[in-house]
Amino acid sequence: MDFYSRVGSLAAPENQMLDFGAGRGEWFEDDKIQLRRQARNMRGRFGTVIACDIDPVVMSNNATDRNVIIENGHVPLDDASVDVIVADYVLEHIPDVEQFTSEIDRLLKPGGWFCARTPHAYHYVCIAARLMAGPAEDFIMKYAQPNRKEEDIFPKHYKLNTLKAISAAFPSWDNQSFIRRSDPAYYFGRRVPYNLMDFGHRIMPAAFSSNISIFLRKSPVSESGDAL
Repeated sequence: MDFYSRVGSLAAPENQMLDFGAGRGEWFEDDKIQLRRQARNMRGRFGTVIACDIDPVVMSNNATDRNVIIENGHVPLDDASVDVIVADYVLEHIPDVEQFTSEIDRLLKPGGWFCARTPHAYHYVCIAARLMAGPAEDFIMKYAQPNRKEEDIFPKHYKLNTLKAISAAFPSWDNQSFIRRSDPAYYFGRRVPYNLMDFGHRIMPAAFSSNISIFLRKSPVSESGDAL
């Protein structure tokens, strides 16, 4: 709710938003909480909402006005054509940081915003995923998140998952990113494990139980030095 309230504050009828790594829009199809769906739904608040993903399943995304497929790291949109880019739980899946940041920079207009959520690299789930990569991770996650569909699971790399890594990847951007404690997500679909893990989140060191909320603004000055 907090993240999408902030994204929504950037909405305007004349602005174009890109949902980067949007997939099939599983939240739009599967989330039973209407309030969450309403908070996340940007269609009608921005002039145009576009979804992109490397997976062709993005073409079935019903939460947008237009859908495109990423090919060889390239999004088939014009340079400086997007006002806001949202990448929700996508950064942990990025294998080539330089290619990714270059494409974000190419797509965003001067003064545009890049908004993202991603688990901190030192989150206990990320640590466990790195230690148990492979069949063991798949087996455990099947029970830890019983409602998550197989088509919504992708390889993880954790190369952009600390505030330091974000700052290094976007060195000249106005960076208003911060760490925020997360709610338990892997609790086997049961209330008691959720309550125990929620208590643990409150007493753990911040990074160990947190997501990073990323809000980066590209310089409003063009490469020619003209203010826009």
